[in-house]
Amino acid sequence: MAEEIRAKRRFSALVMLAALALGACERLAPPPVPRGNRVDAERLSQITKGVQTRSDVLALLGPPTARGTFDEENWFYISGNTQLMPGRYLELRDRVVVAINFDRRGVVQEIRELKPEDGRDVGMVSRETPVPGTERNILQALFGNIGRPSLAGADAASGSINNPARMNR
Repeated sequence: MAEEIRAKRRFSALVMLAALALGACERLAPPPVPRGNRVDAERLSQITKGVQTRSDVLALLGPPTARGTFDEENWFYISGNTQLMPGRYLELRDRVVVAINFDRRGVVQEIRELKPEDGRDVGMVSRETPVPGTERNILQALFGNIGRPSLAGADAASGSINNPARMNR
């Protein structure tokens, strides 16, 4: 009976030691790394819709992280903190996305802060585009060199070598 109690105490001590060791791993993680162009709320409040232009926004907030794919009318300021956690992938924390839309004249029309709910999941396609001519079947492997010039360059009938550098010698 006393031996069972000792075994339970040892086991609980090992579990607590393991929990402490795992908790300490987070302390060993490198500090978070800021990424992107973080927009200050104070600076963002200085932008007035219908008044400021692209050059004003550029001077106030700096260059955008991304621009619209098909036009210059949408600017995106994307920022966040990444941290590499021991035994895990790179984690993205505290992401902020500010979208600024301009009209054709380059005047600010809309300022939005995008939330994670505004995003869309994009499914990755694992297919590859086939490239014709890269796969050989067994017959092509066996008989593929029939009718091709010899790699050695020797003419079997005459015994001469078809090397342009040696033809005139």
